[in-house]
Amino acid sequence: MSADIRAQLLADEAKYCSFGDTVHYVNPPKIFTGCEGSYMFDDEGTPYLDLQMWYSAVNFGYKNKRLDEVMRKQLDVLPQVASQYLHPTKIELAKWIAQDAHAKWGKEGRVHFNVGGAQAIEDSLKVVRNASNGKSLMFAFEGGYHGRTLGASAITSSYRYRRRFGHFSDRAQFIPFPYPFRRPKGMTAEEYSDSIVKEFRRKFENEYHAIWDPKTNQCEYAAFYVEPIQGTGGYVVPPANFFTGLKKVLDDHGILMVVDEIQMGFWRTGKLWSIENFGVTPDILVFAKALTNGLNALSGLWAREELINPTVFPPGSTHSTFASNPLGTALGLEVLKMTAEIDYGKQVCDRGAYFLDGLKQLQKRHKEIGDVDGLGLALRAEICTDDGFTPNRALLDKMVDIGLSGTLEYEGRKTGLVLDVGGYYKNVITFAPSLEISYAEIDQAMTLLDQLLTRAKRES
Repeated sequence: MSADIRAQLLADEAKYCSFGDTVHYVNPPKIFTGCEGSYMFDDEGTPYLDLQMWYSAVNFGYKNKRLDEVMRKQLDVLPQVASQYLHPTKIELAKWIAQDAHAKWGKEGRVHFNVGGAQAIEDSLKVVRNASNGKSLMFAFEGGYHGRTLGASAITSSYRYRRRFGHFSDRAQFIPFPYPFRRPKGMTAEEYSDSIVKEFRRKFENEYHAIWDPKTNQCEYAAFYVEPIQGTGGYVVPPANFFTGLKKVLDDHGILMVVDEIQMGFWRTGKLWSIENFGVTPDILVFAKALTNGLNALSGLWAREELINPTVFPPGSTHSTFASNPLGTALGLEVLKMTAEIDYGKQVCDRGAYFLDGLKQLQKRHKEIGDVDGLGLALRAEICTDDGFTPNRALLDKMVDIGLSGTLEYEGRKTGLVLDVGGYYKNVITFAPSLEISYAEIDQAMTLLDQLLTRAKRES
């Protein structure tokens, strides 16, 4: 692509494209023209090691040969069918997920499909409201993110997603999430976690905390929406004891737990579902993104039988033209088959431990890395000032700029690095590399991050 063509494309984008569906992290925006494995390529052929993989939608690598072949085959067999009709892979995929849930949690349930994470969240809100006789109030976490549709925005803690659009429903009551690195002084992470659960339980002690009627044993709130590991919030991993305590409070007061696995599902944390790391059973579980490795928009939810059986949630309760489309369900079924053939969780955990150790070694050389943590291949590095604690968004912004400039050096070749920014202060690198990333590529990532930090500090 010539410089003139690139300039014309950017000019046309500026004139004709809505900026409402795009986040421009650098100026001018980056144009990519190719991808493979763990890499994106610009029009000059420069490789960019991607450590965020489309926000964890491409868990199994770009151009995954096995999954790409399934999509090609489905195109030749049955690429399209209206959602009021059946096709085999829809049924087989739903059965796999439901049987897996039954094996793990001992609960019968059903699977409901849609076309995007936020849309599946909307469907879950319908299931919750229907099961609770129309209650519209929910609990959610500070730092939580569940999508930008009107309903999903109401349970997402960022006011900026709601500010200009009003409220489709009542805004959630947001509860602190146990953030180990920024916990109160004098507390262990576990003590901080326990204190949040204790304060949440206090809300049900009497009617004057405004949510509980002890005479009828009813709560004004229908459900608690949780991300087991916060995504946009900065890949915050809570202490292991947190969700068991929280779930007991919810169960004691008839409040549903809705688990959002949109970003952390499909083996990102070494388990099919990240909630499996914390020993609790969800009432509803929402999934999307890596279900199809980013090749098709497909999402869905699993819910307990009593919440979603056809008597209580009859045909027509929700609808999307492209829900359960055959391209998506064929891909989703193949993802589950592919990852069931080996101990995929061990593969992810082993590579995640190697990646995390690399980050810890990097932390020793750069005092601006205040915290590193992770579970499986969901990892974080918190970028701070040289005191190792004060958030340093400016330094991370500089790192992103340099990474996307394609001017890093690796083995004598110009190279780029694709990073994602998250966290409450927008100072956290949230790492979501391909689950197929090689050890050599992890070594390359550490070399590039070291180089990137050194340059960013020098140029800031």
